[in-house]
Amino acid sequence: MRRAGILAHPTALPGPGPLGDLGEGAVAFLDWMVEVGVGLWQVLPLHPTGGGLSPYDSPSAFAGGTHLISPHRLVEAGLLEARELVIPFHDGSRVSEAIVRDWQRPLVAEAARRLAEADPDALQRFAEAQPWVQDWALYQALLQAHGVTAWQDLPAPLARRDGRAMAAARKKHQAQVQTEIALQLLFWQQWGQLRSAAHSRGIRILGDVPIFVSGGSCDVWAGRERFKGIEENGRWHPDPIAGVPPDYFSPDGQLWGNPHYDWPAQAREGYAWWVARIRNLFSLVDEVRIDHFRGFVAAWEVARGAPDAKGGHWAAGPGKALFDQLRQELGPLPIFVEDLGEIGPEVHALRKDLGLPGMKILQFGFNGNPHHPFLPHNYDDRRWVVYTGTHDNDTSLGWYRSTDDLTRHRFRVYVARSGEEPHWDLLRMAWSSVADTAVTQLQDLLGLGSEARFNTPGVATGNWAWRALHLPDVHASARLAELTATFGRARPAPR
Repeated sequence: MRRAGILAHPTALPGPGPLGDLGEGAVAFLDWMVEVGVGLWQVLPLHPTGGGLSPYDSPSAFAGGTHLISPHRLVEAGLLEARELVIPFHDGSRVSEAIVRDWQRPLVAEAARRLAEADPDALQRFAEAQPWVQDWALYQALLQAHGVTAWQDLPAPLARRDGRAMAAARKKHQAQVQTEIALQLLFWQQWGQLRSAAHSRGIRILGDVPIFVSGGSCDVWAGRERFKGIEENGRWHPDPIAGVPPDYFSPDGQLWGNPHYDWPAQAREGYAWWVARIRNLFSLVDEVRIDHFRGFVAAWEVARGAPDAKGGHWAAGPGKALFDQLRQELGPLPIFVEDLGEIGPEVHALRKDLGLPGMKILQFGFNGNPHHPFLPHNYDDRRWVVYTGTHDNDTSLGWYRSTDDLTRHRFRVYVARSGEEPHWDLLRMAWSSVADTAVTQLQDLLGLGSEARFNTPGVATGNWAWRALHLPDVHASARLAELTATFGRARPAPR
């Protein structure tokens, strides 16, 4: 079935607060999607963020990102009072880490404390349904109590999860553990309400699963036997670490720093952690994009302490065995894969063997090769997912303005347009292609340039903070609706 999608993380949506959240701004976005006939909303990982608000460097592959909780919804739920919502001055076009840390987090934590006191039975039911939450809540409580940001910096007995130390810590920090469980319950409640609102409007939500987890994450702390690492001076460190070789984005490669999986150890337990992870994700979203799919064939390993990623090597991944296990336990899964970057024939072979769609990025197609696989006239399968650009690309307008003259010329010849509106030209190209699914960034519909870029791979600062001041205007919305209907991608009317 042909369809259209919009890529917009909740933090980037306009709304009444200093960052996009799961409240009325997100519902208004869903209503706008109905108006323009678009039926797919793509989000980035919904977990807690890592450094620089990155959703791809999360301290948990299971927990929900409580920075997404809407304080206004907490007022409606009776957990906060309206007078407590004194919104600080903020730049509406950028999300501030300081505001998240100093305003949003204390507010939602106070609401969580009140929920924990008022309804401990609800917390108990939630913890029974979400077995990961006990480890996550204790992990958070311990980091806060000891003023550290990673479990490796906890006192050694807690870092190695000594039984007596863990029991004593649970007793000592019981109140904070309950607050952390309540925070997760609030996220699950608000996200569940938003997802139900999407479904009632005939909109499906596409989620994202990063292949790796952070070395200082709860996932590693609670199960480091599943990861490659070494002990030094009584401390565990990931070794080797993950990255990617030199590519279009980074001439020195990218040194991500995440630990690598001990795939033989994971296989011995039937990939139970991965099964639980994907099951958990499908309790939040309807479809999933698997990031860095090539890492399941072979991933780039770099020795700990290396200055860059150039000296790494490819190490074998689990291949088909992991996906066979997922299907055996979870059944057929609506997933597609990010098959970009340094891709060899073995990666394409695995994707085809698994019967999974891959991705096409239009911005990469204009190098002068008429047989480039990202150009729409070369698409050999309707199941491709085509993007004007992803969250890792510049906006379409920014890309056009910053690329070289020859690439701009090739683009204008291909689209038979003047280049005055490259964002609309790329959207028309995606929407008119044979690919069943076509996706564009919200920034492209607003006609924004590089100032609205969401992420620049390999750059540590300045990412993940862009936020829309408003939704597309009447003219842009009507134009999108017409193109969506013209090319047979209009969302079916909800029942």
